[in-house]
Order: sequence, then C-alpha cells, then structure tokens
Amino acid sequence: MDVKKRKATVPWMFMMFFLVLSANLPLCSSAATQQPDNKKSSHSNKSLLFPVTGNVYPLGYYSISLIIGNPPKVFEFDIDTGSDLTWVQCDAPCTGCTKTNDRLYKPEKHILVSCDHPSCGVVHFPDSPRCEKPDDQCDFEVDYVDHGSVFGVVVSDVFSLRLMNGSLIRLHLIFGCAYDIKNPGPYVPPGTGVLGLSNGKASLVSQLQSFDLTRNVLGHCLSGKGGGFLFLGDNLVPSGVSWMPMLANSQNYLSSPAEVLFDGKPTGIKDLKVVFDSGSSYTYFDFQVYKAVLDLVRRGLTGKPLDTVEDKALPICWKGTKPFKSVHDVKNHFSTLTLIFPDTPKVQLELQPEAYLIVTEDGNACFGILNGTEVGLGDFNIIGDISLIDKMVVYDNEQRRIGWISADCDRLPYSNSDSNYNEDFQQPYAANFGIVE
Repeated sequence: MDVKKRKATVPWMFMMFFLVLSANLPLCSSAATQQPDNKKSSHSNKSLLFPVTGNVYPLGYYSISLIIGNPPKVFEFDIDTGSDLTWVQCDAPCTGCTKTNDRLYKPEKHILVSCDHPSCGVVHFPDSPRCEKPDDQCDFEVDYVDHGSVFGVVVSDVFSLRLMNGSLIRLHLIFGCAYDIKNPGPYVPPGTGVLGLSNGKASLVSQLQSFDLTRNVLGHCLSGKGGGFLFLGDNLVPSGVSWMPMLANSQNYLSSPAEVLFDGKPTGIKDLKVVFDSGSSYTYFDFQVYKAVLDLVRRGLTGKPLDTVEDKALPICWKGTKPFKSVHDVKNHFSTLTLIFPDTPKVQLELQPEAYLIVTEDGNACFGILNGTEVGLGDFNIIGDISLIDKMVVYDNEQRRIGWISADCDRLPYSNSDSNYNEDFQQPYAANFGIVE
C-alpha cells in the first residue's frame, strides 16, 4: 500500500487529544469476558463469516457490514483485497463524503492514534511516519489507481465481531477515519468505506492474527446472481482448491507470470503480471494484452448474429436480434479465455463468457475486460469481481499462496452459532475504489 506522508491535522475539535496505547494492540473481550494474550488463546484458529451483498452489474460492488463503536453502529465496507488499511467515512467534519451526517462515523477525542505509537508504524510500513512531535496525530493518505484518494487520521475503536462458534468478541482495531475523500470519476460513489484485505500489516486479517484469533487466511465467494460470503480464518477452506504461489515482496495478491489461451489454444500472450483484486468490479489488461484479446473475441464473432452497439455501461458492446435477458442468452457466441501459469502447470483460471460479459439494462452484451493502461495500471493486469464470480477464492498469507475452486456462492456456509447469524448485520451499499496505486 502506498501511504503518503503529507502532514495535516484533524479539525480543531480533535487537535488536542491522542490515543495512548501499550506497545501491543489492545486486548479483546468476548461475551464471556475472555481476554486472549499474544501467545495461544482459546479463540485461536477460529473463523469469521460475513454475508455479502452487491453484484458486478448494475451496482458494481460487493460489500459487507461491520459494527463499530460503543454504542455500536453499523457501517458498510467494500471488500477490497487490493488495499491494506480499512477506512470509514468520518465526520471530523468531512469533505467529499457521500453519507449523510447522521450516518458518518463520529470519532471520540480519546481514540486518535499518536504518531509515535507502533500502530502508526504499522499503517505506514515499510516506511516510517514523519512526526514533527511524537504526540502528533497519525495521519494517512491512500491514492488509488483510478485517481481517487482518501485522507484522514488513524484511530482505534471497538469492533463487534461474531465468530463461527457463536462467540461475540469486542476488539480494538486500527483503521482510518477518512474526512477528505476525492473521487475524480463521473459517478458519485455510494456512502461507504473500504475493508482492506491485502497482505499488509494493517489489514483486518493481519490484525486478527496478531490477537491469535484467526489464521492469516481469507476467502470470498461472489455470486453471479448477487450476494455471496466472505470469511476470515481457515476453517472454511475446502479440499480440492487449485493452489499457486504468490510472488514475494508484494502487498498485493500477485500471481506468478501468466499466459493467455483463447478457446483452449495458445495466443502468444505471455508473462502477464496478474493481481487478484476484489475491489475492482471488472478485469483490466494492459493495452497490448487488452487489444490482442479483444481482437480474438471479435474474430470469434465473425458470422454470429451480433452487431456492435453503443451502451453507456461499458465501452465495447454487442446487440442481438432481440434484447438479451441474461448472459446465458448470449454466452454460446463467445469462447473461453484461460489463464495458465507455467510455474504451476496444473493450475488454470478459466474465464468462461460469464466471467467477462455483462448484459445491460438495455439488453446488450458488453465486454467486461477493460484497458488498464488508460486507468494507470501500467503493465499490471487485474482480475476483478466479474472474473471471480461463482468461485471460492482463498488468499493464504501464511503459506503465501492463492487458490480457487468452483462453488455455490448463493448459499451461506453453515454456522455453529445458536442465534441467527445474520441478525447482527444490515444490508450494505458499498463503494469501490479498487487497487491501491
């Protein structure tokens, strides 16, 4: 994650107050008043399960709800494996926030993290925070490749989380209180924050591991019909997952170099840098790869009853003899794209037409692979939500590997909780900033 060092202050009402914490992150307390230490606790190797709402189109977002503060309040988060720090829209007051004031997070004076606290170092890792004075507040800035950005202050507050065994825990976690949000795009993003799930030290799953509550493993299952689930910990990792190593020294989920097949045949497209990013609605290839793949798709449509058409949803679209109702109406006209990884020759990521097409409200079929060079991705290629639907995708940060398997993402996995697992959650509406620059 690229966290900038620009100096700023929270508005005057919070300038004088800073959070004083011990060298370790605060201990948690459960419904049974248990307090695990940093060794081995009774909560170790447990998992958390969250229902997901949203879709690729028309919303373009997959999100969960989390409960923060005391008294507790529900906030919505875009699940983003492409960024590190979790942040919420914050009334300090806020510039660029899209929520109404009554739905913004309102920081208390005692929760600010000071610049010399180890938690501030975690947020700025591998760099060090620049402090004029040790008790300055810990600021953060995140720039995204879509040229959006957020700026704010690092805070620590109580998260109420339910483990799959039914235990409710209340845990102090660090996150960003974002009070300056810039969105350069033509559409105003929905009122939400971002749930940072990369393999950086400030990510939510890394923090949970530091309490010995879960393994540093997470996974998501995004349904093509909308919804799905997210889990933190390794209890729900199924057998039969196709695993491949992550490349080292990257805070993003970067695979080994990939090659592209079209309709099962080699294309000559090789050595792709591929990042798995649940914060991106669509898949992005760099210009040369994008152009080559689009040419292959267009040639494959020769003689098919499809004509190009303009549609406001995406740049490349086709219409049929009558409007399409779903991708299933048009998928037989398109061929499968496959990513193979020569370093792990048994592993393939098949992108069937459902994994790169949407059908718009006008009944057109549109190409859900976009030109990454136009949005500043350079030579990186992003596998976004459209290409991850109906797969369980697992990010194992302990064994440094990524895996996936076809799955029924419409069904929430079984929970051992005696209560209704969903009762602690409300329906979210997420924002999507995508991968960190």
